[in-house]
Amino acid sequence: MIAFRGLALRRGGRVLISNLDLTIHAGTRAGVVGRNGSGKSTLFAALLGDLEADAGVIERPAKGRLASVAQETPALPDSALSFVLAGDAELHAAHGAAAAAEQRGDHAAVAQAHQQIEALHGYDAEARAARLLHGLGFAPDTHRNAVASFSGGWRARLNLARALMAPSDLLLLDEPTNHLDLDAVLWLEGWLQRYAGTLLIISHDREFLDAVCTQVLHIDSGTVRAYSGNYSAFERQRAEQVRQLQAARAREQAEREHLQAFIDRFKAKATKARQAQSRVKRLQKLGDTAILRESSAFQFRFPEPARQPHALLALDDAATGYAGRPVIAGIRRSVQAGERIGVLGRNGAGKSTLVRAIVGELPLQEGARTAHRDLVIGYFAQHTVESLCVGESPYAHLSAIAGDAAPQVLRDWLGNWHFPGDRAMEPVETLSGGERARLALALIAWRRPNLLVLDEPTNHLDLDMREALADALNEYPGAMLLVAHDRHLLGLVCDRFWLVHDGRVEDFDGDLDDYAALQAALARGTAPIASASEDDGLDPRERRRRSAVQREREKPLRDRMKRAEQRLSELDAALKAINAKLSDAAVYSGAGDAATELARQAATLARDHAAAEAEWLAAYEALDGA
Repeated sequence: MIAFRGLALRRGGRVLISNLDLTIHAGTRAGVVGRNGSGKSTLFAALLGDLEADAGVIERPAKGRLASVAQETPALPDSALSFVLAGDAELHAAHGAAAAAEQRGDHAAVAQAHQQIEALHGYDAEARAARLLHGLGFAPDTHRNAVASFSGGWRARLNLARALMAPSDLLLLDEPTNHLDLDAVLWLEGWLQRYAGTLLIISHDREFLDAVCTQVLHIDSGTVRAYSGNYSAFERQRAEQVRQLQAARAREQAEREHLQAFIDRFKAKATKARQAQSRVKRLQKLGDTAILRESSAFQFRFPEPARQPHALLALDDAATGYAGRPVIAGIRRSVQAGERIGVLGRNGAGKSTLVRAIVGELPLQEGARTAHRDLVIGYFAQHTVESLCVGESPYAHLSAIAGDAAPQVLRDWLGNWHFPGDRAMEPVETLSGGERARLALALIAWRRPNLLVLDEPTNHLDLDMREALADALNEYPGAMLLVAHDRHLLGLVCDRFWLVHDGRVEDFDGDLDDYAALQAALARGTAPIASASEDDGLDPRERRRRSAVQREREKPLRDRMKRAEQRLSELDAALKAINAKLSDAAVYSGAGDAATELARQAATLARDHAAAEAEWLAAYEALDGA
């Protein structure tokens, strides 16, 4: 249980949260929502002990274990698997104690350390860490790669895996989906739904919050209010509250007008002066009731393209990839005017590679790319925000692409994107991540593209900005190609989907619920990686033939998994027997090195167990791609 008693938090001179009295019960999965800058991360910092409260206290169980995701990952030489394993600090220490005891020849300490490892379920820790890495999109052949070899986005995933590896009673996750693709988000949802502790999540992904949360904490204007249910339930309750506040405000205004009319009419009459004065006092008190702070909704739009040719772009028998190795081949795709296409696929399948080939950033290895002479692409890549020039202002960025446009025109444009006045002259490094993404979109929109290609545009955007982006894309008359892990955005703006898998691109004849069901089936090993429509139009005989071929191809892999499972069962039984002997004090009182021999056997069995787990995982991975 977590209890906030009269809590007040401020950043600089600004009060973010005041007089918070709230109890979060054990096992609650709470989403923490609010506009950027409202105090969500500040609340997490207070829970972590990194920020002292200005008033009040936070009560947590003294022995409660807390886990959170680190914001930075140094360029370590440790392997990805070792880095994640170290997330379980107690188990990591027990392994260190066992190694130290073996080095100094302290057999009793070795046995004690192995008992501790067994108690912490340490012999399957490597397999658990590998499953976390797999779920977050790391291929098996990367698990032994050094942390330093991964990019910033992948290191963020490693930090998340390390936090999930840590045993915890309270888990704090701040924007955990920002660097994940849709498949990893779906996996994380399932993991968090099974999490037994108390969970607090800051997220701007409403579908993710809907799937995971049982409570929502809304931070607004210094207050925190708890709502039961998921994000959709919160929206319904919040809308009803706003409706009631608006009705109360209307009643208050009517009463105010009535009182003011009485005062104006009778304040000069001696016989009515006392009554008029009492109404003046009542009018003054009305300001303390039902005040509704209505903030204007953020809005923007993409302008209509200057030209909209029908056939914008086509890839014919195209192949693309890196270092002479094709990632995707046989691409036969075209984009027509007004089409709204969402791109789906597992991490590493080649979604961004396809996008780069479409925009012409990545040369084709085979085939042809045909683009209309009037094609104008607005391309938002995952690196677009980071490529903004440090030290330059929004105005300077726009001036660089605007030719001889008048300064007032540039000012007006930036004002429409909520960079008014002096804000247009501030260096980009002073802007938040969401503001930088908004600036990048403003620069793209200036060119009036007839094809928008957006690769994960919602990272760093809050819920209001995501809704504004969805509205803008729905009103945009041009064509659009969208890669996103935000299912709410994909579902709102896309009319059809492409699926990238097994080195090819094909139509996906289904919606996002169908795609989620497909991924769940794949995780269980009950479905091949294929689009929902791959067998459409086949006669029953051909369908049976294909199914038989698929089963035949998968049979050796399923047999391999069964052998690994049998081996794991045998090793589990042997380990249990060894540890039962090691727990007997008589082993250490007798002559000879019985305890040392048992500890050596336990260590050997543990290594064999880890190898069997790795074999099972390798077979599962191979089956996943069969």
